[in-house]
Formats: sequence, C-alpha cells, structure tokens
Amino acid sequence: MTSAPTAMTETDTEVLRDALGLLKDREQVAERLLDSSAKHSFDPDTELDWDAPLEDGKWFWPPELVSLYDTPLWRKMSLEQQQDLSRHEAASLASLGIWFEIILMQLLVRHIYDKPVTSAHVRYALTEIADECRHSKMFARMIQKGGAPAYPVSRLNHNLARVLKTVSTTPGSFACTLLGEEILDWMQRLTFPDERVQTIVRGVTRIHVVEEARHVRYAREELRRQMVTAPRWERELTRISSGEAARVFSVAFVNPDVYTHVGLDRREAVAQVKASGHRREVMQSGARRLTDFLDEIGVLRGMGRRLWRSSGLLA
Repeated sequence: MTSAPTAMTETDTEVLRDALGLLKDREQVAERLLDSSAKHSFDPDTELDWDAPLEDGKWFWPPELVSLYDTPLWRKMSLEQQQDLSRHEAASLASLGIWFEIILMQLLVRHIYDKPVTSAHVRYALTEIADECRHSKMFARMIQKGGAPAYPVSRLNHNLARVLKTVSTTPGSFACTLLGEEILDWMQRLTFPDERVQTIVRGVTRIHVVEEARHVRYAREELRRQMVTAPRWERELTRISSGEAARVFSVAFVNPDVYTHVGLDRREAVAQVKASGHRREVMQSGARRLTDFLDEIGVLRGMGRRLWRSSGLLA
C-alpha cells in the first residue's frame, strides 16, 4: 500500500501529486471530456429500435454474470428458467442503476454549487447530469421492454441513500460514484458484444459503456485531487463511508425478489449465491480495477479496508 498523501490546498494545482503521479489540470481534463461528449453522445430514444420484437431463445444478461450461475440450484433449472432469471436480473440491475444515477445527479449538483459557473469543470458536470438523465430513462424503457417488474432497493437502503446524498463530502461522493459505475461498467463491457444477449440489451449497454467512460475519468481525476487536498478528517471519513457504501452496494446488487418471480425458493437461492465461489470471483473481478485504484490513492486503509473486505468486493 502507498504512503498517506499530504494535504494541500486547491491553489497548488500546478504541483499536486499523488502515488499515481502529477495530477492533470482540472480545466484541461474537463475540456477534453466536453470534446469527447460532443463527438460521442447518444439519444437512446432514436439510437435504439425499441419497436423491434424480443428474440426467442436469447438471454437478457450473459449467463456467467447471472447470480446463480454454476450453483447446484442453477444446474437443476431448465434453460427457459435460467433465461427468465436473466431477464429479471437485468431488470433488477437497471432498477439499481436508476436509483444510483438519481443519487449521482444530486451529488454532482452539490459538487458544483459553489464552483465558477463558466468553468469547463462545471460545464462538464452539467453535461454528465444530462447523460445520466438519458441513461435513467433508457434503463426504464429497457425494464418495460423486457416485461419484468422494476425492483426498488429496500426501504432501509433507500433511506440510507437519502442521508448519503445530503451529508456526503466531496471525496466521499466521488468514491461512491466510482463504486456504482465501475462494477456495472465491467459487466456491461462483457455484455454488449455478446451475441447470445438480446439486441436491445446489447444496445443499451453499448451506449452506457461509451458515455460512462467519461464519467469514470471525471470522477477518478476529482477523487485523486480531493484525496490530496482534503483535510485529514475528510480523507478518513471517505475511507469509512466508501467501505460502508461498498457493503450496501454488494447487498443491493441483485434484489432477492427475482428468485421468487421465477419460481425459486428465495432463501435457498440467496444462500447458494452467498456460497458461490464463481459469484464471488465475478464480483471481485468487476471491482478489481476500482479497488486497485482506490488502494493506490490511499482510500483502502484501516476501517475502510475492513468494510470493503466484508462487502465481498475486495479479496
């Protein structure tokens, strides 16, 4: 693990450095992201063929990424039941994505509230908010297209997020942003080229991957800056809050009601997912790029690291 970064003020931007090297100028990063947004942004309402019928015999999520894959229960299920579970899990993940992106939009608005309104940094944040609005609508249409219900998070997690988006510090906000974006991004990069998967799902994930790459870059650069410039108490709070967010995220990742909807015993299914070595490897593989980054910039330390381990996302 790297040594703790030294706190600095934001006026020292030309010399800010962390374990990954010199930080790039905030405005230059934003200008590049704005340029990329102008060239590679999509309107899902017109980009995707929502009227095309669903394809018989195709999955809604790659089978290897379905939570019960390679469990004893999975091996007892018919192909049709397995594919139906993938349909419900795709709807569950889309519902989680909408919940998360609504939180993210509020965190971004809070972040720019006191910043210069004509800066490229603020203009890109507003661009990202517009992206997230389109993504949330796109996920909602995908749920409806698949015919599965929406799967809200539990009332407890819903209200915990209400607290988070109200009191989160800036570095905590960007750490949570990356948690929600990078694991799903890893899964979607496996999904959009997979010809076993429904065309509409592949189209949705392709758009999301292209546009989320910019969001991840923005969040990573800002979190690096914050972990250098923030006071010690705020860095420590970020370590703990991100670890707690990882624990909540891992629990909420798939709504257990999906198992009931495909005729499975909910308790047995949840127990087998928890015991599944394959599922543990999938989740840790999805989080590895993020956890390596967070470790390098000093987020995965102390109690925060223990919370990340308890979430199952960190080996």
